[in-house]
Amino acid sequence: MSSLYDRLTRAAGVTSPSLVDHVRRLVADWQLLADLSFADLTLWVSVESGVWWCVAQVRPLTAPTSQPEDLVGSELRGVDAEPFVVAHREGRPVTEGEPDWSGGTPRRREVVPVRHDGVVVALLARDTNLAVTRSPSTLELTYLDIAADLCLMVSAGTFPPPKVLDAEISPRVGDGLVRLDGAGRAVYASPNALSAYRRIGVTGDVVGADLAPLSREVAADRMAGETVAAGIRAAVAGRFPEPMDLEGSSATLLVRALPLQAPGGEEGALVLVRDVTDVRRRDRALLTKDATIREIHHRVKNNLQTVAALLRLQARRMTEPAARAALEESVRRVASIAIVHETLAGSREDVVDVDDVLDQVLPMLGDLASVGPAARTRRTGAFGELPAAAATPLVLAVTELLHNAAEHAFPDGETGTIELRAERDGDDLVVRVRDDGTGLPADFDPAASDGLGLQIVRTLVTSELGGGLTMGPPADGGAGTEVVLQLPGAGRPRR
Repeated sequence: MSSLYDRLTRAAGVTSPSLVDHVRRLVADWQLLADLSFADLTLWVSVESGVWWCVAQVRPLTAPTSQPEDLVGSELRGVDAEPFVVAHREGRPVTEGEPDWSGGTPRRREVVPVRHDGVVVALLARDTNLAVTRSPSTLELTYLDIAADLCLMVSAGTFPPPKVLDAEISPRVGDGLVRLDGAGRAVYASPNALSAYRRIGVTGDVVGADLAPLSREVAADRMAGETVAAGIRAAVAGRFPEPMDLEGSSATLLVRALPLQAPGGEEGALVLVRDVTDVRRRDRALLTKDATIREIHHRVKNNLQTVAALLRLQARRMTEPAARAALEESVRRVASIAIVHETLAGSREDVVDVDDVLDQVLPMLGDLASVGPAARTRRTGAFGELPAAAATPLVLAVTELLHNAAEHAFPDGETGTIELRAERDGDDLVVRVRDDGTGLPADFDPAASDGLGLQIVRTLVTSELGGGLTMGPPADGGAGTEVVLQLPGAGRPRR
């Protein structure tokens, strides 16, 4: 099935990005309208004269569906499309005269034009299940009244809001609903809304009260209370404020305010509230944990840099060349680990951008000038982001291989190139370190080598990363040496 964007661009009347965006914002927010209407909603666009094509569908959470079948992709034409033709031509909602008794569920349809910048770009069909027969409650009548206002706003082009909201966190109709009149006073509050306001400390009546100052007075933080009050007043004035947190003494509400400015109707606003106390408590706990972890990484980085500095001072005092070289290699290894922790200290996730770390490590090697002044290095491919548990041993293994290549591949100051390449083989990461130097000695056995650098790499790759290591002439027959690290399940780049 194609995306909504693809389906909209096929429509005859949706001719510009702004029109497409308006329809997509309506679909992003129309669960609210479906729940208030107790009705299924379908969105239709014209693909040719007299033919209407369904591009989206949503079912209510507050009532049984009247459209159990999937209508997306279906077409209407002829007699069935007459209400659509009238609604589109006259730019007003049209209700079918007789209910549809043809299917297993009797339903009545209303067709609402979707207008943007004075142009009808699509049609919204509301299908109400007539099988549910009972006397409507005050809550249901209020829902239907608000839904009627919102449909008129859709027809007038003043709904949906100009910004797409996150549907996962936005309050829903069942979470709590308050209707305000043109003066900002609550004329109706659902039972869930009343309970929510009780939990944040409201003791008096909500209905009849001016909701903006009422919300401000119970806010634990004065500035947050002013923000919520200003948002409610903005909705009464016809604007769409952002959702706001209202934190009381023992609970936190997410408040969303919407203007109700239907042409010819009573002006006012709709306020949706959701108790997010537990959600915000978990968010704060996660933020605290995240800050603690990043502080730990920062302190580990500082401690490692201190160790590296001490080793560097000790190396300068050494008169034995071999001892000095060993200490300098230790400085390089410790500094590589410190860079990984520095990256983690600045990240909000326990992942490392390996490419960024390597771009910092390679200059730290002094372009390998201390051991091979003629060696030039280049990096190709993307390592991507990896978990810290994999990134640290990988960075250490790569720096060891680069250092060994520069030290042994180009004797007597010969010129040469070292290439570090990252490749993806399914879910595996393949790392190649290749030089165009003198190559391996004829009697060299990588598995039996007692060199410290190669032993470190072998231990890191096999034990820490669960991978394999091969070392030999390049597969294409060229000069030099190629070391290949095969790291299974290292994951795909997360960019």
